[in-house]
Amino acid sequence: MRLRIRDLREDRDLKQKEIADLLMCDQSLYSKYERQERPLPLELAAQLAIFYNVSLDYLVGLTNSKEHHR
Repeated sequence: MRLRIRDLREDRDLKQKEIADLLMCDQSLYSKYERQERPLPLELAAQLAIFYNVSLDYLVGLTNSKEHHR
């Protein structure tokens, strides 16, 4: 499973520091999430999915559809 958080961030021309500030964590920790050296906590994944307006399934690479299914 491949997280798409780096792609989503880069598509919006955002810096790691900006996303780390949003998540209230250190930039070095966020960098580890992007490199998948540390697991991304569910709470932060949900926060990023809301921020990027994508589904959690898309964020974690389970689907190629960005849309939310309810």
